[in-house]
Amino acid sequence: MKKIMVFFTALLVMFATFDNVSAAPLFKDVNDKYGSKAELDFLAERGIIFADPAQNFGVNEEITRLEASAMIIRALGLETVDRPDPNFTDVTPEDEGYDIIATITDEGIVNGNADGEFMPNNKLTRGQMAAILVKAFELKGTTEQSFKDVDSAYWASDSIKTLFANEITTGYPNNTYKPTAFITKANFGVFLARILNPEFKKQPVCFKSDGKKTAVVAVQVTNLWKSPNNNRVVDRLSISNPTDIQKWAKSMSVSQKLWLVGKTDTQALYGQEVVILKSSGNWHEIAVKDQYTPRNKAGYPGWVPKSHVTEITTDYTDCQLAIVDTNIATLYNEPKKANKFMDISYTTMLPVIKEEGDWLHVQTPANGVKYLRKQDAKVVKNFAAIPKPTQQDIVDSAKMFLGLPYVWSGISGFGFDCSGLIHSVYKNHGIMIPRDSFVQAVNGTPVARKNMQPGDLLFFAYNQGKGKVYHVGMYIGKGQMIHAPNSSRNVEIVSIDTHPYKANYAGSRRYLK
Repeated sequence: MKKIMVFFTALLVMFATFDNVSAAPLFKDVNDKYGSKAELDFLAERGIIFADPAQNFGVNEEITRLEASAMIIRALGLETVDRPDPNFTDVTPEDEGYDIIATITDEGIVNGNADGEFMPNNKLTRGQMAAILVKAFELKGTTEQSFKDVDSAYWASDSIKTLFANEITTGYPNNTYKPTAFITKANFGVFLARILNPEFKKQPVCFKSDGKKTAVVAVQVTNLWKSPNNNRVVDRLSISNPTDIQKWAKSMSVSQKLWLVGKTDTQALYGQEVVILKSSGNWHEIAVKDQYTPRNKAGYPGWVPKSHVTEITTDYTDCQLAIVDTNIATLYNEPKKANKFMDISYTTMLPVIKEEGDWLHVQTPANGVKYLRKQDAKVVKNFAAIPKPTQQDIVDSAKMFLGLPYVWSGISGFGFDCSGLIHSVYKNHGIMIPRDSFVQAVNGTPVARKNMQPGDLLFFAYNQGKGKVYHVGMYIGKGQMIHAPNSSRNVEIVSIDTHPYKANYAGSRRYLK
């Protein structure tokens, strides 16, 4: 009871003086720009750490058991005199820190190992830290949140859940806690500050673990093949991990592009959810969930290398969504343009973990948090919240790709086919339409040719418009359409009366309401 009274008396003082934050460096490595300076200022004002602008605090150094014990004792205001000998085989009364060790063990906060050792200079792990802090400050509570690297049988699992329930930790954005990793002095100080002052508490995260496995695409773009292992040397850039779809598309001759007809059907983008239908060797047959086709109720099917798909167990549906709305955007390893991670395509959608300045912190499928420039994406609450586009919005987005080479089955800013361009532009604006032109041609609302408006779709069929639909374009007004024509040409604007389109016109559909 004495310990708790001292603790809460200290809290009253803390709240009364919290606004008095130092404007001078605490240490050589803790200046005013240091991210956790406020928390360390707080600890210094309470005598939990001792500021010295001439020395380094060691923000990135891993804290030892003795150093952590000393900070806890000072935070709790515990007396260190007249404590019983802890009788550790590796600690004597003459050792520096003996009084700290005697106090922390007498309080039952930190114990030794089975061999009777305290190990004062051993580094403290994140799992040990959780157990120690929960015990020291008598924290209560639990959560259904489970980190994917913390098994329920792990000895510190309950303590980690208690830290999460008290908003002391949220773990890492990829839903890991890293219980066996060592904790740095700065991070330990931050956790301690959050316990002592709720104003420092970590805000609840938008993601949670539900244990349910979800398969997603783990490369910038993956081709869906009719059958596994049916590819050429030139296709290696598209079946590797990472892929380089831009280089692959540019490296092919017209005849090599034509070879793809009937070999690939569509593509899927980075982070896009898929269903694994079956596997064969190093390949998965998948279905792309949001590409509608009557061929499979699960989504558009095809074969991809296994390395192109990963499974996640974290639910990001409560996170905001970043939707790339430039042709190609770059993800960076840090929030500056000097450390590139990967290029991603138009309409790639990734969860937003945080917004900071000109940058979005976005969650990737298998590579943790990366950084995307705000100017390259729009941020919405979720897909359903994408603002309704105007006719001009749709047309302007399609025009962004004028001059882009055609790629059979392409659905990315690295190269489109005719229906891929249409599907991607509409999806970017929150409107889901079927993937293939012949399916697009029987959905939406029929429109007479004379009544077409910008954004409407025109379809073209064999046998002078009476056979199977083979092509789609977007009407942009004044008798013109934009389309991705074929493997020997680029995205272009032409008259709707151009040969052979005038003769093969098969009807128009409207998807804008």
